Amino acid sequence: MAESPMSPPNRKVHSGRELYVRLLTYVQPHWRIFLLSVLSMVLLAASEPAVPWLLKIVLDEGFIAGDHDMRLLVPVLFVGLFFLRGVLGYVGTLGLHWVAHRVVMTLRNAMFISLLDLPVRFYDRSSVGQLISKLTFDVTQVQQAATVVFTVLLEDSIRILALVSIMFYVQWRLGIVMLLLAPLIGYVIYSISHRLRSMSQRVQESMGTITHISQEAIEGQKAVKVYAGQRYEAERFSVAANDVRKFNMKLVAASALNVPLIQLILAIGLALTIYLALSLSATQSLTPGSFVMFMTIAVLLQAPSKRLTRVNEHLQRGVAAAESVFAVIDELEEKDAGQGEIVRARGTITFEEVSFSYADELVPALRNVSLGVAAGQTVAFVGASGSGKTTLVNLLPRFYEPSNGAVSLDGTTVQALKLSSLRQQIALVSQEVVLFNDTLANNIAYGAMRGASDAEVVAASEAAHVMEFAAALPQGLGTIIGENGVHLSGGQRQRVAIARALLKNAPVLILDEATSSLDTVSERNIQEALETLRRGRTCLIIAHRLSTVENADRIVVMHGGEIVESGTHQELLDMGGVYTRLYHHDLTDD
Repeated sequence: MAESPMSPPNRKVHSGRELYVRLLTYVQPHWRIFLLSVLSMVLLAASEPAVPWLLKIVLDEGFIAGDHDMRLLVPVLFVGLFFLRGVLGYVGTLGLHWVAHRVVMTLRNAMFISLLDLPVRFYDRSSVGQLISKLTFDVTQVQQAATVVFTVLLEDSIRILALVSIMFYVQWRLGIVMLLLAPLIGYVIYSISHRLRSMSQRVQESMGTITHISQEAIEGQKAVKVYAGQRYEAERFSVAANDVRKFNMKLVAASALNVPLIQLILAIGLALTIYLALSLSATQSLTPGSFVMFMTIAVLLQAPSKRLTRVNEHLQRGVAAAESVFAVIDELEEKDAGQGEIVRARGTITFEEVSFSYADELVPALRNVSLGVAAGQTVAFVGASGSGKTTLVNLLPRFYEPSNGAVSLDGTTVQALKLSSLRQQIALVSQEVVLFNDTLANNIAYGAMRGASDAEVVAASEAAHVMEFAAALPQGLGTIIGENGVHLSGGQRQRVAIARALLKNAPVLILDEATSSLDTVSERNIQEALETLRRGRTCLIIAHRLSTVENADRIVVMHGGEIVESGTHQELLDMGGVYTRLYHHDLTDD
């Protein structure tokens, strides 16, 4: 499995050839247009020697032999030739870019789908900024490899081959001089390729860091302002931007060295060609037209040769980007081997000897926790921060897999159930409310609930007291609420999340301090709605304020990843243990 963008050293390294061949497999669905563009480019490149050949005819047949028919024929051929080359160039370029953009779109979609299906553990060890950079910057680099690189490699290689072939046909001695340069040029390109790819990877990683820092500073701009963090954030950004500059300069330096070295080799070859051509001309083995043709070919060879020397930079950038993109696509998605399905669960939940450890943490977050929750029961989990209450509840919807033990729903382990069926039974209201830049109605009727009727959405909104503020908005429930509900207050955002859970009407409800952001009046209203919602349902409440769970059927006290006490509110107070201390501390804080 490929490592996350935050831990690239351990990821599997693929050869450039493997990556490029895999990239080209994405072209297969569009092979007709691709083939048309390739044929157009091949014909365009193959027609390159026609220009010097026509010049040879003009000199040898028109000027020297005095053939007057050439006056009309050659100009017509010139116009026809360049018209044909224009059509071929247009079709080849348009077709190739169409295919390339399709490939990039397919890769982006594949990456995004992969990101949606990846387990929570992946995001625990990944930077959001790095992932966004892969979706934007890295895929753009792949597009360069799919267009610029392929065009130059195919078209200019054929162009050079065609020009050198004409040299061989007319005078093989001149052609062989150019042919002998190929191994030396190939060696130079091969030697510089490794550094280009290495620097390209560093540039991509540095761009991901820039995206990450920018995202944190923008999303946390209120904290930045209040705590005067502008200078600190600016320094972080400056360091990251300087890294991008340094690695880009190293990339440019390697690429810039590539060009003059190869051009020097070509210049030596051309010098030998000119010397040999002049020698052959002196012995009348070469006509004036042939000599001009050879000199024209020498000039025409300059442009494709220069492009070929520069294509290695684009190729290595593209290969490095492809490796980064495929690393995300190849990440293992959430395990979903279960085959069981539940139409509607009764809500009986069992934790049997459950242990769990987060990656890179030596101390287990949970230690042999066993707990049974009856259908329709409300159980609250309390304890100090880091006691394991959130971790335990997160095992039920399989956000994490237990290291040992089993979690069951209605007597069936959650691993034996299909993820879609399991999560259909659960509604979640998290302390960290997640809303989308959409309408209030669409945020409530989200995902699988998009088919809910307007009446159902309104009913859920009224039950969660959303209508109290929605009625005052310009378009009511049709109002766009901004990114993550920025136009709403904290309490309003939490009420929208509760309305979403009400609309789902799942048999199991998870509340992670669902009323933490509400004012006293709103909290009382929501508590009433939650009391109604909890009837006939199993409810797991993660509580930080103990005053909100006094009426729970059972309260489970956790400490150090273990259950240390369990009972009703009064029973726990009578024990005079951990819960009693937490409760009195909570009252003092209030």
